[in-house]
Amino acid sequence: MATHMRLVLHLLLLFLFAVQEVRLVCVDVPSNSEAIVGHAMKLTCIYCMKREEISAVTKVDWYYISPDKELMLIYQYDGQPQEPKDVKMQWKGRLMWNGSKDLQDLSISIKNVTLNDTGTYNCEVSRSFEFDSFKHSVTKTTTIDLEVKTEASQDIAALYSEIMMYVLLVFLTFWLLVEMIYCYRKISRSDEQAQDSAY
Repeated sequence: MATHMRLVLHLLLLFLFAVQEVRLVCVDVPSNSEAIVGHAMKLTCIYCMKREEISAVTKVDWYYISPDKELMLIYQYDGQPQEPKDVKMQWKGRLMWNGSKDLQDLSISIKNVTLNDTGTYNCEVSRSFEFDSFKHSVTKTTTIDLEVKTEASQDIAALYSEIMMYVLLVFLTFWLLVEMIYCYRKISRSDEQAQDSAY
């Protein structure tokens, strides 16, 4: 009994140590580049932090580059998310912060997407951090080419997946039927042999 208790305590300590070592993982994923008129659209901007950058000061500027190459600052994060004071009417009240508290996800969302939102978006992230007396800053720019459509296009991968699912269902049903017939015949034969041996 004492060895069982000791084993349980060792496993519990090992489990606690393993839980402390687990950390959230950041994955840099590309943004969707297709939006539908009237829906919300998330513009994804991920900048994963290294361990030494955790205490970094982060600043984010979101720019819109129109089809005629006009550059506009449309959203900012500098200590807190905010709309620039001189933002154009097209963007007023339509953008909202969709990032994470740890500032690894720096995404924004566009509410009620219109055809005029088609264009290029730049997410410019600046991080500055200190190592003792050494100051360092890093900048990363993510570019998203957004195309706005009036209706969603058919996803070919989803269509193939659906077809394969139905094919698999038919195949599995047929295989189950064959197995049932095989089992039924085997049981019938064993019953017949048992009756024969009884006589």
